[in-house]
Amino acid sequence: PRLLVGPRGWLHPFSTATQRTAGEDCNSEDPPDELRPSLAERALKLKAVKLEKEVQDLTVRYQRAVADSENIRRRTQRCVEDAKIFGIQSFCKDLVEVADILEKTTECISEETEPADQKLTLEKIFRGLSLLEAKLKSVFAKHGLEKMTPIGDKYDPHEHELICHVPAGVGVQPGTVAFVRQDGYKLHGRTIRLAQVEVAVESQRRL
Repeated sequence: PRLLVGPRGWLHPFSTATQRTAGEDCNSEDPPDELRPSLAERALKLKAVKLEKEVQDLTVRYQRAVADSENIRRRTQRCVEDAKIFGIQSFCKDLVEVADILEKTTECISEETEPADQKLTLEKIFRGLSLLEAKLKSVFAKHGLEKMTPIGDKYDPHEHELICHVPAGVGVQPGTVAFVRQDGYKLHGRTIRLAQVEVAVESQRRL
């Protein structure tokens, strides 16, 4: 070992081994190069964190979309149920007025009516029935209900129910409706009740 002169002139022994140990201790905190994360690994970690955050955001959005879809489905189902129940509310309201007219007409008929008042009673009944018929036609037209008048029309199985055949009279074409036993009805152009009809045929084809 060498001797070094101190600040006061003292001699201190100096060892090269001690110098090497001190140098090694200073560098011992730094890991070897092979243990340090490379730039590629750091980039992959950052990308993984970013992707994980995006997945979380998408999951939250998906859950919200599912909840909104379920709410819309429930509201739609509720609207459909209400439409089934209250869809004919307007029609029923109009029918109530018809019922009022019918009730007032029937009130004109009573067992206590005097024979001298029968003519007046019949006149009231006739006026009441006429008013009732006019009101019904108005209600039907308002709600798209149309009565079919197929006399003279060509027989159509989609609109007519054949009751029987009758001989074709003068001016009546075979295969057309000669007589209507019961009126048919359409609702907004769709047949809801077939008209019961008698169809004209030539005499030799009478059934």
